[in-house]
Amino acid sequence: ALGLDRRQFTPTFAVSRTAGWLAHVSEQLEGGRLLRPRARYVGPEPEHAA
Repeated sequence: ALGLDRRQFTPTFAVSRTAGWLAHVSEQLEGGRLLRPRARYVGPEPEHAA
C-alpha cells in the first residue's frame, strides 16, 4: 500500500516500534517488576465430564 519493497517491511516495523519497546523497558526498570505479571485464573472451577 505504501509502495515499499517487501524486504523493507521488517526493518520499517522494527523502527516504528522501537520507541514503544524502549518505553516499556524504561518502565520495567523503574518499577522493578514486569508490566504484565503472570495471570492467575480466579473464576469458577471447571466442570468435569462424566
